[in-house]
Amino acid sequence: MTTLQSAPDIPLPEPITTYLTRTGLTDPRTLVLPLTGDASDRRYFRVLPRDGETFVLALHTAPFQYGTLPFVNVAGLLARMPVPIPTILGHADDQGILAQQDLGDVTLQAHLGAASPAAHTALYRRAIDFIATIQRRGQELASDKYVPYGIAFDVEKLTWEFDFFVKHFVMAYRGATIGPEARAAISEECAAIVRELAAEPRVLCHRDYHSRNLMLKAGQLFIIDFQDARMGPDTYDLASLLRDSYVDISDETLEDYLAYFLAVKGVAGTGATAATTTEFRRRFDLMALQRNLKALGTFGYQTAVRRNPVYIQYMPRTLRYARTNLIKYPRLARLRELLAEHIEELR
Repeated sequence: MTTLQSAPDIPLPEPITTYLTRTGLTDPRTLVLPLTGDASDRRYFRVLPRDGETFVLALHTAPFQYGTLPFVNVAGLLARMPVPIPTILGHADDQGILAQQDLGDVTLQAHLGAASPAAHTALYRRAIDFIATIQRRGQELASDKYVPYGIAFDVEKLTWEFDFFVKHFVMAYRGATIGPEARAAISEECAAIVRELAAEPRVLCHRDYHSRNLMLKAGQLFIIDFQDARMGPDTYDLASLLRDSYVDISDETLEDYLAYFLAVKGVAGTGATAATTTEFRRRFDLMALQRNLKALGTFGYQTAVRRNPVYIQYMPRTLRYARTNLIKYPRLARLRELLAEHIEELR
């Protein structure tokens, strides 16, 4: 079995070895490096051939059919817009392997620490431009042949995400015991939010659009992890980006980015009233609250169930964002009261 040159005691998974053999990359000088994964079950490996460009192998947990793989389906849709995504270079269905363009290691999150304020703003505006393009072209390219048009952030999905937060963050991670009456009250408050979000007009959404799913290579931003794209509110991806658990964005900067998004969408500068922008901000904040609570659910799950503590460091920021919106709107006071019984950061 081939072994990793950088770590001789760690054997490569058999599907990776099989793929390299099939593609003629058995030269012992070919270097294969495991990459840090995300919260998914996929594993990633960078292949550095003796000759030629590096590339990345995504190892799925089971074999697949290339033509029905959501990542492939959505890639076909995004390529028609176009927005920058990694090129698919090959696949081995029986081994559960998808070969992709290597975009390097620099995420938007990682780059921000070295970026000047002007570069920071330019990158975020570019990321916002992509959201606007996905929404506009998503309407123009709508077709049943693309998976995202058949799934949405509906009542069932949004309810599941709130329940996921309560189960894995409040109860599993924080160890709270919630009685039946309190649990029913939380569900009632969340249901009101769910009904409003699910009733909004739907656009195409990336579904997980934040600074760790935007890669910077040779000055160009690329979008990754788009396989879960679906239909949802026009504030969804924007809230994911601008109330990102991994990055601090000041209130002043947030206002500037929201104004930029409205301008790109053609809302600002065309007779938009203060009421229009205020209503958009209210919808954005409600969506951001839902996204932040869902993120906390994911962090709690990764920590308590998967025994992966890496996400603990992102909880304080996410809680702070959630608390800000819970305090801002009187209609959310009851939900804040119920959650603050078990989460002191929301008090």
